[in-house]
Amino acid sequence: MKKHIYILASLLLVSGITLAQKGNLKRANKLFEMRAYVEAAEIYETKDRNQEVLQNLADSYYYNTKLQKAIKTYRELFVSYGDSIDIEFHFRFAQALKGVKDYKEADAHLSRYYNKRINTLAFIENTDKTTPHTFKLQQIANEASTNSDFGMSFYGDDKVVFASTRNSESPSYAWNELPYLDLYSGTLTPDEKLENVMPFSEEINTDSHESNATFSKDGKTMYFNRTNNLRAKTEEERIAHVQIYKAELVDGNWTNVKELPFNSNSYSCEHPSISKDGKTLYFASDMPGTMGGFDIYKVAINDDGTYGTPENLGSNVNTKHREQFPFISDLDVLYFASDGHLGYGGLDVFRSNSVNGNFDTPVNLGSSINSSLDDFAYIIREKDNQGFVSSNRSGFDRLYGFGREENILTKYLVEGIVQDNNSKKLLPGSLVTLFDDAGNVIQDSIVGAKAYYLFKIEPNKKYKVRGTRKAYIPQDVEFSTDSKGKIQHNIYLSLESFADAEENVKENEKGDVQVELDKIYFDFDKSKIRDDAATTLNVLVDLMKKYPSMEIEVSAHTDARGNDQYNLDLSKRRAASTLEYLVSKGIERNRLKSIGYGEMQPLNKCVKEDICSEEEYDVNRRCEFTILN
Repeated sequence: MKKHIYILASLLLVSGITLAQKGNLKRANKLFEMRAYVEAAEIYETKDRNQEVLQNLADSYYYNTKLQKAIKTYRELFVSYGDSIDIEFHFRFAQALKGVKDYKEADAHLSRYYNKRINTLAFIENTDKTTPHTFKLQQIANEASTNSDFGMSFYGDDKVVFASTRNSESPSYAWNELPYLDLYSGTLTPDEKLENVMPFSEEINTDSHESNATFSKDGKTMYFNRTNNLRAKTEEERIAHVQIYKAELVDGNWTNVKELPFNSNSYSCEHPSISKDGKTLYFASDMPGTMGGFDIYKVAINDDGTYGTPENLGSNVNTKHREQFPFISDLDVLYFASDGHLGYGGLDVFRSNSVNGNFDTPVNLGSSINSSLDDFAYIIREKDNQGFVSSNRSGFDRLYGFGREENILTKYLVEGIVQDNNSKKLLPGSLVTLFDDAGNVIQDSIVGAKAYYLFKIEPNKKYKVRGTRKAYIPQDVEFSTDSKGKIQHNIYLSLESFADAEENVKENEKGDVQVELDKIYFDFDKSKIRDDAATTLNVLVDLMKKYPSMEIEVSAHTDARGNDQYNLDLSKRRAASTLEYLVSKGIERNRLKSIGYGEMQPLNKCVKEDICSEEEYDVNRRCEFTILN
């Protein structure tokens, strides 16, 4: 929920601030700008509660996860100054509300923020059904007294590395008045207890922050975070930034510590993760060109030890808010934390698969690992389904081990293909619809080139799947996932075309499927349905009643003799009269369409007067019945 000391883009250098200076509002604003939120809040609480004071006080509580105080102050702010508040306060207020699981009020602010309806509870329900895995978390037991342990990494086969504020001799950090971070190694017992915890050497741990170590496959190279020690030159920017460093293991000691060339004193690079082949480093940064507060980047590690140009992973992964703590697994799956994608509250863990060199739409990992507060620094050994994650759900940053299992709800599915009942040819472009037992549409899909469909379903439910296609008879198949049914269903939808099912349905040269009837005759210059025409049309009535999904276009045509406009108007009247007859016989009007083409669509060369015989002109005087669906 807050921007923790390990999440920061920018870290403080505020050693000159004393208690004697606290009463000054100008000093409070300076403390706020420098992210010394604890001290800033103390001063703001003593001041008149104007808009600036309320905004900064609410944000100070928000960034330090004092959520009840943040919510109370944001609410006061919105009551007093709602019309003049910057839109970003809606986002932070919503995040604070989600932190205490007040999703209804949070959604009201998020809906305004995103200018679309947000329904977090519906999102949570759907995510828990569709997320690929579930997780069993266990907090890692720790004998040390510390308020912050996070960012665990694999360190060889039997060790782990993590960041901690357990060094009580470290100076206090003004953001939240906790000690500075150092890196520690240790071993884990089978029951998730840390043992043999040792700090890294002074070559790695300095009097600044160090965190988020990652190691090459051979264990001889380490990348990690360190806060730089340079105070920015301008009074307005008295902050330091996070940078990525590299160290090498030489004769059992970590040495040759160097910062990476794309670091900067004006922005942060943090949370490194190295690919299995050692050729790509992933990290988070707020460098120029970033889409939001922080984005995920990657950079090539060249064979000669140099680095390429950092590349932003783009809008599939990154949002206008925070994407941080990337981890690239052995299977090239990207895991990261974000508060910009829809989630449970604060930072949530997401996964994104690599597809043709790009990462696809991220998937929230669900409520078995994500909470309403911050969940981050996820790592996993995919083959073992074992890993670690960090969270402040208990009020402090803590380490959790987890086992990962397949989500049983995703095992319930119905899948299949759509094919022609007679030729067995695939029918891409067909519509497949899933209904519940009340007839409500749950999902639908237009099948692709392989004519394949898949729907995720739930246990103990009854369903119906329907395949439809133009000029084909729909097929319905009912099935169940209750105790008498199956978990997985493979249903081939074999659709029969009207042309195969009925002798008087044919496909013409243009590919239109038509119902062939005896010729309909009208009296000269008339559009009234004659008795002989009615007998013919009754064949169509019976066919449409047999197939309730069938939709028909009734078209009327004339020959080329006579006035063009007269012929067009006459054909329109005859088509409309035919439609009305069908309606009078019980065919729903919405299944019918009438159109008159006049002399515009002749079937032969008789396109003007006095060039054809009577029999040839007669060919073009007709009604046609084309199947639309």
